[in-house]
Amino acid sequence: MPVELIEKVSEESLPIRLVAGDGLEAAGLSPQETAWARANGFSGEAGRTLAVPGADGTLAGALFGTGKGEGTLALGALARALPQGDWHFAAPPADPELAALALVLGGYVFTRYGRKPGRALRLALPEGADAARVRRIAEGVVLARDLVNTPANDLGPQALEEAVRALAARHGAAVSVVKGDDLLAGNFPMIHAVGRASAQAPRLIDLAWGPLDAPKVTLVGKGVCFDTGGLDIKPSAGMLLMKKDMGGAANVLGLASMIMAARLKVRLRVLIPAVENSISANAFRPGDVLASRKGLTVEIGNTDAEGRLVLADALALADEEAPRMLIDMATLTGAARVALGPDLPPFYTGDEELAGELAAAASAVEDPLWRMPLWKPYDKKLASKIADVNNVTPDGFAGSVTAALFLQRFVEKTASWVHFDIFAWNPADRPHGLAGGEAQAIRALEKVISARFG
Repeated sequence: MPVELIEKVSEESLPIRLVAGDGLEAAGLSPQETAWARANGFSGEAGRTLAVPGADGTLAGALFGTGKGEGTLALGALARALPQGDWHFAAPPADPELAALALVLGGYVFTRYGRKPGRALRLALPEGADAARVRRIAEGVVLARDLVNTPANDLGPQALEEAVRALAARHGAAVSVVKGDDLLAGNFPMIHAVGRASAQAPRLIDLAWGPLDAPKVTLVGKGVCFDTGGLDIKPSAGMLLMKKDMGGAANVLGLASMIMAARLKVRLRVLIPAVENSISANAFRPGDVLASRKGLTVEIGNTDAEGRLVLADALALADEEAPRMLIDMATLTGAARVALGPDLPPFYTGDEELAGELAAAASAVEDPLWRMPLWKPYDKKLASKIADVNNVTPDGFAGSVTAALFLQRFVEKTASWVHFDIFAWNPADRPHGLAGGEAQAIRALEKVISARFG
C-alpha cells in the first residue's frame, strides 16, 4: 500500500497540523504558519491541504482543514495530497487509530491493470493507535476492494474459489467446495439453477477456521460474479457495474480476514455461493418453480432476483447448526440504493441487542449503517399461487424489505441473524477511497464481533 505505517517519528518526518473551520487562532499555529495560511486564503475548510515552507523555502510541513465535523475519515485525502516522504501528526488526532486507517485507505489504488500507485508516504503511527489492528483492518478492506474491482473475465466462480483458498492458506483455514451437478446431490438446487447456464460451474465454497468448541460465527456472501439478469435480461447500462455483484462475497472475505488475523475466539464459517447468472439454453426461466435446500418451493417471478435464491440455500445450510451469530451480505436490491443511496447500507435483524451494537459501532468507526424493518405485513406480497413463495413481489414496492423477508424464511434456528444490503461501490472519489470497489459494514461488524468474542 502506498501509505506505510512506521512506529516512530523519523528525523526526516514533517508535521501535519489539523486546522478546524472555526478559525486559525484555535489551531495552535506559529505566527509564521498563521501568516502563510492567511496569505493563501486557508481557513481550515474541509479537505484542503496547504504545504508550509520553512525559512529556507524548503517544505516544512502541511496544514489540513478538518472543517466543521466532517469526521476522521476525511483525513484520507492527505494520502493523495501530501508530497512523498515521511509525515507525522503534530498533535494526536481525536481518534488516532481511525486517523491512521484513513490515510492508509485513502492511499489505495487498484493497480492490477496498469494504473500507477499513489505517492509513497510513510506515516508515523499516532500515539494511542494499535498498529496491528490498523493493518489487519486495512488488509481486509483492501482485499474486498481488490475483489470487487476485478472484472468478471478474471474473477469468475473458479477465480473466486481460488481467492478463498489463498486467504485460507494464509490463516490455516480449511476449504471445501460443492461444484456443478454435485450441488444437486448435495441438496443445493437453487445455487445450481442460477449458475448452470454459465461456462463456469456454479459452486458453494465453505471455509472453516478456529476451534470446534468456540462460539460459531457464520458469514454468508452473495458471490454472483456477473449478473446479466438471466432471461429477464438487464439493459446494457444495467450491466456496466455487474462485476461488483459478488460484493457480498468480497466483503465477508474481508471481514473473515480481519477475524482470522486477530485470532478471535470463534469458530468461523464462511459460505459463498459462487455463480454467474448467464443466458443459455439451460438457463432457469421466469415461471419456473425451484426446490430449495430448506424444502420450500420458490416460483421465479424474475430471474434478475437471483441473489436471494443462492443466498437462501446457503443460509439454510448455515442455519442447520444454529450459529451464535449469522451474518449475510449481498449487493441485493436497487431499492436499497433508491432509499438510502450508495453510501448508507441498510441492515435487517430481529435481534435488538445486536442492532444497537451495530448502530453504535457504525458511528464509532465511521462505517455508516441504517436499520430497516422486517415489516411482516409485506411478507404476504411474496405469495405464489402454485408454490410456497415467489422470489419477487408483484408491485415492486419496498424491494429491499421484501428481499430481506424472503431470506428470513430460510433462517429458523439462529436467534441472531443480520442481513446487509450493500452497494460495495464508491460512485465517485471519497477522501478514504477512490471511485470503485468499496468495503461496507465490515469495519463496524469487526468492532462488534471483537467486542463479543475478542
